[in-house]
Amino acid sequence: MLSKLPKFVKSFYFIFAVLFFIWMVFFDSNDLRNQFRMNRKLKDLYNEKAYYQEKIEEVLQEREALLNNPEKLEKFARENYLMKKKTEDVFITREED
Repeated sequence: MLSKLPKFVKSFYFIFAVLFFIWMVFFDSNDLRNQFRMNRKLKDLYNEKAYYQEKIEEVLQEREALLNNPEKLEKFARENYLMKKKTEDVFITREED
């Protein structure tokens, strides 16, 4: 059986290269499965980064609008922090599901 194989297949370097390739693809800590998993995680992190950058931009625009417009600031404080004037009463209504 071994006599039918080409001569280069029986060489030490070819056998070593095949074993090295198998080791790197399947058994190494940086095998193909881990590379794909890490690549997918990197893509997810880039998507998360883009999402948070958009949210930061929205918050900065909202902040700028609140700081430049006292009426919007008052509305924001009343809606989100339930702030009121001393002479006012606040009634909170919640819708039932």
